Amino acid sequence: MVHYLLGALTLLCFLASVLPFVPIPHGIFRIFDFGRLQILTISFVTLVSVVAVLPRDHYYYTLVGLLSVSVFIELFHIIRFTPFWWQQSARFEPDKHDNATTFKMLVCNVKQSNRNHDKLISIIDDCDPDILVLMETDQIWVDAMAGVADRYGYQLSCPQDNSYGMFLLSRLELTKGDIRFLLNDSIPSFHCRFRFEGGDEFDLIAIHPDPPVPHRDTIGRDAEILVAGKKARYRKRPLVVAGDLNDVAWSSTTRRFLRVSRLLDPRQGRGMFNSFDARFPFLRWPLDHIFHSEEFELVAIRRQPFMGSDHFPMYYELAYVSEHNNDLPDTPSVMDLKEARNLIQTESKRERRPVGEDWEK
Repeated sequence: MVHYLLGALTLLCFLASVLPFVPIPHGIFRIFDFGRLQILTISFVTLVSVVAVLPRDHYYYTLVGLLSVSVFIELFHIIRFTPFWWQQSARFEPDKHDNATTFKMLVCNVKQSNRNHDKLISIIDDCDPDILVLMETDQIWVDAMAGVADRYGYQLSCPQDNSYGMFLLSRLELTKGDIRFLLNDSIPSFHCRFRFEGGDEFDLIAIHPDPPVPHRDTIGRDAEILVAGKKARYRKRPLVVAGDLNDVAWSSTTRRFLRVSRLLDPRQGRGMFNSFDARFPFLRWPLDHIFHSEEFELVAIRRQPFMGSDHFPMYYELAYVSEHNNDLPDTPSVMDLKEARNLIQTESKRERRPVGEDWEK
């Protein structure tokens, strides 16, 4: 019985590790990108059990080989989001920069049906962000933030009852604030320009593409992420991209986004900062992201306490510097640019309802 159990676990771990390599943008393959830390844990425990329990025969060596491959694949993907990897975003050191400007951001998917408004307000009070970006905001959430909004000079709001509403508050001067529906008429994104007191400006793109599900393709999600990547590639100002991307930091889509956009991921070399699912400790992965251009260095990144949503709020502090020490990502290949173009063209030609628009009703 133990032989069969270990064999079944080995097969499941191996399949879960290799299925994301299938180059098809569909949820049945992409869904296994998410739980790589969990798959690594199960693979390692199963490997130890095989070594401890089974006799050294052909069956044993087959299981050890498959599990070793699984462990290697998972480590290959997640190790860059541990302190054992080099940091892509440089740590800001004030004594090395005379005219640096810092600002704080709080980004949170509030979960539309969550009504623990006071818990989020308490976190906002503690973090005191210069820019607040909320996702899944309906009109009830916007109304609940009225007291917070009074403290900020600038606001951009797009309340929706389909789990894709967005809301932004800023103390920094908002010189441009556009609400754009990039590839789907039901999924908004924010495109903002802020001005520091010294006159320098930077752009922010906030996006929340729809999540992958096993029975549908992920073209919409992947394409919207890559639209932001292409906009970043041809940027004219320093840029930050933030939001719930419904994708993990180590996926092929996010890695392609980094190469296309030439933006930096401050989690590399620091940690995963798993932001979802806040309700279940063993089922967590990094869904909420911030990426920045080389003009910024990292001051701080912290996950905030549970506030009733399935996402933890994420706090970021960046420094705008004149000279940086960042490690730039790889340049995109011809295939990266071709794949991005094909995904965007495919999604732009079709009409569809976003995934999960009735989940919170």
